[in-house]
Amino acid sequence: MKTSPDPGTLPEFYKGYVNRVAHLDVLEALRNSGQDSYNFYRTIPEELGAYRYASGKWSIKELINHIIDGERIFAYRALRFSRFDETPLSGFDENLYAPRANAHARTLLQLAEELKNLRISTVDLFSGFTSEMLQSTGMANNNLISVVNIGYVIAGHEMHHRSIVQERYLKA
Repeated sequence: MKTSPDPGTLPEFYKGYVNRVAHLDVLEALRNSGQDSYNFYRTIPEELGAYRYASGKWSIKELINHIIDGERIFAYRALRFSRFDETPLSGFDENLYAPRANAHARTLLQLAEELKNLRISTVDLFSGFTSEMLQSTGMANNNLISVVNIGYVIAGHEMHHRSIVQERYLKA
């Protein structure tokens, strides 16, 4: 089944992420961005892992860990909503998560591998969804969102941060 984003269940602050991959089927978006991110992150030299392009910004390792944390939370939301769980889910504060993630205890390659393995799991999750499940919705962070849109958010969120690494961290 071919999918596309559902504009009626897409919170405004996710539109930039979704627009990056809206031309693709959700599984294609997840697979492509997952493979591209792994190929990219595993080539960054380890000595750059702690690099921050400005004071108060996350390091490259923390940024990758943020992508991992975000994907886990989004996938959990998709699971809950796909099962027609109507319990509203809270948001999360990524700035509280980052310093507690222990990202600097791991290598860039370990983080890239973890992201790759997580994405494989996310693709497996989304592969099991029926059309009805993909169109199901739920409330997360006080916003209505569909399962299919969550998949697009996952892929676009990763691409957004990869672009930041390319433009702000590695061009310096």
